[in-house]
Order: sequence, then C-alpha cells, then structure tokens
Amino acid sequence: MIRITNLSLSRGVKRLLEGASLTVHAGHKIGLVGANGSGKSMLFAALRGEVSPDAGSIDLPAAWTIAHVAQESPAIDTSALDYVLDGDRELRDIEAALAAAEANLMHDGTALAELHHRFDAIGGYSARARAATLLAGLGFADARHGDPVGSFSGGWRMRLNLAQALQCRSDLLLLDEPTNHLDLDAVLWLEDWLCRYSGTLLLITHDRDFLDGVVGGIVHFAGRRLVGYTGNYAQFERERAQQLALQQATYNKQQRQVAHLHAFIDRFRAKATKAKQAQSRIKALERMELIAAAHVDSPFEFAFAPVAATARQLVLLEHASLGYPGRPPVLERVDWGILTGDRIGLLGPNGAGKSTLLKAVAGTLAPLRGDRRTAQGLRLGYFAQHQVEQLREEHSPLWHLRQFEPGTREQELRDYLGGFDFRGDMAASAVGHFSGGEKARLTLALIVRQRPNLLLLDEPTNHLDIEMREALTEALQDYGGALLVVAHDRHLLRATTDALWIVADGRVAPFDGDLDDYRDWVLDARRRERVADAGSDAGAPPSVDRKTQKREQAQQRQRIADVRKPLLARQAAIEEEMARLVAEKDALETWLACEAAYADGAQQELKQKIARQGELGWQLARLETQWLEVSEAVERAGSVA
Repeated sequence: MIRITNLSLSRGVKRLLEGASLTVHAGHKIGLVGANGSGKSMLFAALRGEVSPDAGSIDLPAAWTIAHVAQESPAIDTSALDYVLDGDRELRDIEAALAAAEANLMHDGTALAELHHRFDAIGGYSARARAATLLAGLGFADARHGDPVGSFSGGWRMRLNLAQALQCRSDLLLLDEPTNHLDLDAVLWLEDWLCRYSGTLLLITHDRDFLDGVVGGIVHFAGRRLVGYTGNYAQFERERAQQLALQQATYNKQQRQVAHLHAFIDRFRAKATKAKQAQSRIKALERMELIAAAHVDSPFEFAFAPVAATARQLVLLEHASLGYPGRPPVLERVDWGILTGDRIGLLGPNGAGKSTLLKAVAGTLAPLRGDRRTAQGLRLGYFAQHQVEQLREEHSPLWHLRQFEPGTREQELRDYLGGFDFRGDMAASAVGHFSGGEKARLTLALIVRQRPNLLLLDEPTNHLDIEMREALTEALQDYGGALLVVAHDRHLLRATTDALWIVADGRVAPFDGDLDDYRDWVLDARRRERVADAGSDAGAPPSVDRKTQKREQAQQRQRIADVRKPLLARQAAIEEEMARLVAEKDALETWLACEAAYADGAQQELKQKIARQGELGWQLARLETQWLEVSEAVERAGSVA
C-alpha cells in the first residue's frame, strides 16, 4: 500500500500540502482532484522520488514498479512499436542477455535456461502483440507501427509515451491528464483498459465521465490537505455538496450565536452589575473556534450574447468531396446542412474526417468537388488547435480583445476577461507566458466576444480544468445559436448537444443511439477485431456435428445457470440491503439539513445522527464492494466456454 504521513510539499515559496496524510491500498484506483496548482502533479513527482518532502514521509513497497507518462519524447529513429516495448525494462534486459548468449558470449546453460524461463514468465513472447494492441487502441494505424518516433507530431508522441507507460508491467501507474491528446474513441478504449488494469492507479484528469468510469475513490486537494472519498467523481460531488450544505448551516447557526454574544457585550459592557457576565461572554467568543462559510464559487463566469434571427439554413454542403489537394478525398458525396438551432455532436474514429468536416463547414478548407453555401448574416465562431497557435505571444489578452473592439473602454474589457479568470496584471501580461489551458481559455473568450450564430468547436476542452469545462458547458446550454462540436469530453457532449452524427468510412450519417451506445459500439468493434485477428492466426475451426453441438450448448447453459443462481440470489440480497441503508441515509441527511437539527437541546441527537451517517457510509461502501465482486463473478460465470 501507499502510506503518506504528515506530508508537506512546496513549490518555491508556495506551500502546496501541509500535514497531509493518506493511505491507498494495493489494487485501488483513485482519482486526484483539486484546483490547478494545488499540488497534484507535485505529489506524483514526490511518489517517483523526483522531489523531496519538506516534512513527513511517503512509504510504498520497495519492490513496486512505478510507471508514468513521460512529458517529453525525443525525435529518435526508433520505431513506434520498439519505443512502446522499451516501457518494459525487464523485458529489454532479458532480450539483451539472450542476444548476448546467442552471440556465444554466454556459455552457462543453466543461466540461459533461466533467462528463457523468465522471458516466458513475463509474457515476452506476446509482448510485441501487446504493444501493437496498445498502439491500435490509441489510434495508430497498423501501417505506422514501424515508423520512427521522430516522424510523429507532438500530440502523437504523447500517445506513444502513454502506450509506453501502459506496456510497463507496473504495480503503480501514475497518469496525469492522459486524455488531453486523445479523441473520444481512444478515450473509451483507455477507460476500458484501465478498468481491467490490476495494479494501483492514481489518476489526474479533468474529464469527469472518465473518472466515473475508472476510479473507485477520490482524493480532494483542499486547504493543503488530502481528503479521501469513497466512490467515483459523481458520488464525490454529491457528498461534497452535502458537506458544504451542512457546513453552511452550522456556520449560519454559529453566526447567530456570535451576533447574540456581541449584542449582549455591547449592551452591558459598561454596566457594573452586568460587567462580569459581559466579560464571560467575551472569553466565550475568544474560545470559540469559528467555522468558515462554505465557498464553492467558480472563478469563471461568462455567457454568450443573444443571437439575432437569421436564415433557417446557415451552411449547406452540396455533393461535396472533402479532403486535401493531391490526396484521395477523406469524405465523399457529402450533402449536409446546419440549420438554425441545430446542436450536433460529431462522433467517429480518429482520422475518419471529423476535423476535415468542421474545416469545410467553417470555410477554411474548400471542397475538392461540390459547393459550400452560407446564409447572409452568418457570424461564425470556430475553435480549433490552430486558433490557439495564432495568438500573438508577445501581446496581452487586453491587446487581443482590443483588435475586435478598439473603441470599448478598458474597464469593460477587463470585466469581460475577468469572467475567464484573466484578472489584474494577468489581463495585461504577455500570452507567451501562459499555460496551454490559459491560451485555450483566451481563444474561447475571443470567440464568445464575436457573438457568433454558428459555433464550431473542435476539442475545446483540451487543457481546461473541471471548473472551466463546467462554465463552458453551462454557457453552451444557454447559447441560442447553432452548435457543431467534436469533443472527447462526454459530459460536455451530453449536456450541450441533442443530435449525434457519425463520420466513418468516408460518409456522414446520423448515429442512432446515445453516447453509451457509441461506447458499446466502439468497444465491440475493437473486440471483434481482436477475435478476427485470433481467428486468422488459428485457421478455420474444425467442423462439428450439429446435434452434438446443440447438446453440448444446452449442457453448458445449464452449468452456467447452476453457477449463476446462488450468485444472483446473493446479488439481490445485497441490493435489498443497500436500498434499505440508502433510504435510511437519505432520511438522515434530510434531517441534518433542517434547522431543528442545530437547535439548542438537540446536540446529543445531532452527535448520534452524524455518527450514524458515517456508519451508514461505511456500510454502503462495504456492500458496494461486495456487489461488484458478486457482479464480476456472475459475469465470469456467463462467459465460461
């Protein structure tokens, strides 16, 4: 397990953690959340031994292998597949020793046999296949597995670094924003892979759906402490909200007590007969441990301007072939239009043409054949990676905004930028010193200010933290124009779009289903590919007598039913017990939210209720674990061959 005790960490003169403690058991998957700059990445560096704590200790098993995603990847000639294989250091060491033996540099037969045995034990013979599967899952075409690392762009090299970390047979996997350079298909594949990962996982990500799908616990960086919560991110948000509501109710009650004491002191301090009582109340105020008001305000607050009425058809592509000069078309025979009020999310595998379609709609890529027609009065806002790169790094956010509105008062521009958390000196600072997330926020601010009636967003959430993603989601929900978005953030897609289209196999077509259906479609396609690959390697199956096959299938179904029956009964009993405890917990929390809970004379009952609340949380967490174990057993029983 990982045991963090009274840990203090600093970055320069800024104290990030102070007296923080945490225990993570082996095999658990934990999400780390908190404001940017709260110390999440610094904790990873401390776990890797790259920084030393100012105080306290971090203890983890000495034999553990720790894997993490490197932030840099050199432009080397090593092939993509070999670069991924380099992630398994022991594999490479054994391969080198075996190569030396084959060159007659080793004559010890026993040692050579031990090397072959160890190579087999660590899955050396299937290592290249595993590496190829990782590359395919992260979107690399088979034809590029042999290409040198230096031939890939920066975002694809980050995918190679991620694949290298996953290839490592690690006991502890540290992932810091692994989805930033991935498309939705790769995110879904990675989520599925991490769910099957058997080691301990610590995950930093601003993608709430990804957290919900992977982790079973949350650690919140708050007040320079580490606060643990059972469950995924959605459960953390609910519990955190309940805690803040309780804190605010307790704060309000204490403020009434403080006001009462101050009123008595102010009234009777100078009165001789009451002076002693006034002094006792002054001492009571001094002894009182003041409760802070609950504070969850986001630093972001902005909205799109109202959209003026315009033509019903905003953009129309007619008989269009889309692609790039000198290459085969990416999409052909596209007849597709954007209507006023459309809110469309684009789905599809990497390289299928989603960004190409957005460029064609935006008018930055002319059709190879066919036409693009636009409505009069079209005001188009287009967010893509190249928009971020077009920021003038030597100039400030204020300068960029003035290019659109030279006559607007500076204070009005500053107020607007403040809604995107560019405040004070930051509004006048050079953009070149900004982080990727800050540059993305500024690009969005400039687009919103242009009051578009058609908004095209190509992966707008890359580098944005959870608070900014939520602010963008809320602003898009109230946006009155047409919206076309490509994003790997499923929360944003669910909350802001009402139609899904899929771009695949050179076509654009409606997707009949929701994002959960799309996830199943992607993962099923990947499984079918693995089965097809295995089948092509194994050859055609032998013919089987049909009656014998049916009899064996019936016997197999009966065996599965016999195994599943007691498991399903156990699962139902656990669900019944969980429902009872949830009902009790809901009733308890309703009582705790009432003012009567904090009335004079209710202290003993309040203490008992809070203790019971904690006990119920523990019991539910235990039952959830049991339910998951039984569910996995049911699933295993159903997949018995």
